[in-house]
Amino acid sequence: MRTTMKSITLMAASMAMIGAGAAAPAMAHGDDAHSYQADLTQLNDSGASGTAWFTLDGDELTVKMDTQGLLAGSPHAQHIHVGGAGKCPDPDMKGSGVDGAIRVTDAIDDYGMVGASLTTKGSTGADHGLDVANFPTESGHYERTFTVTDEVASAIEDGTAVVVLHGVDHNGSGEYDGDQKSDLDESLPSEATDPAACGVVGASQMADMPEGGVETGDGTTAGIEDAGLLAAGGVLAAAGVAGMVVSRRRAARREN
Repeated sequence: MRTTMKSITLMAASMAMIGAGAAAPAMAHGDDAHSYQADLTQLNDSGASGTAWFTLDGDELTVKMDTQGLLAGSPHAQHIHVGGAGKCPDPDMKGSGVDGAIRVTDAIDDYGMVGASLTTKGSTGADHGLDVANFPTESGHYERTFTVTDEVASAIEDGTAVVVLHGVDHNGSGEYDGDQKSDLDESLPSEATDPAACGVVGASQMADMPEGGVETGDGTTAGIEDAGLLAAGGVLAAAGVAGMVVSRRRAARREN
């Protein structure tokens, strides 16, 4: 719990550091590079799945990911989460969403806070966790090389990093909508940020990463209500999560 709270505090403080973790050009991997893999399975009955492969060389990380089953035409935030228990939530857990849907903060103790944003371009920093214009809008192949913080690198090496894909069409409307609001930003529908798939990063059984694949679409404002607010609220969202979790911890202590 102390590790989670420390990560939350650091996350809230980093909101002012715009541009942190910007993408770096791809470089040849040295002898100290190590490979990792995450098998992504669905949350919230999203039908989403995938596999992510990683090569970590110092603070340089190469990510390749193939996904299936995501809602097409709507942006899907995707991150490496750190600072939690290093696991995915039970897909059968009852969350605080409509009909028991799992929302982001329901599982924050399991997978932790955003450590890196798997954007298609622009910054990969934690403060770009809702950079809607630069996230994929459909299933397919994702590939990028960038630098990561010591915290993210350590979590990957220790087996406590978790990949989470977001965005679930609970009501089958073909877009993010519904009456319930996101627990990250009340100006957004909960569907836009609810977790769709999750996988723990562990040692890879493959000698090399796969090559090729279908390129994942860039972000768009189609398929989501108030998409401009999603982009503008990216910096505030993580800070809001931090405040919400702190409040929950304090309430729990009072009850005890």
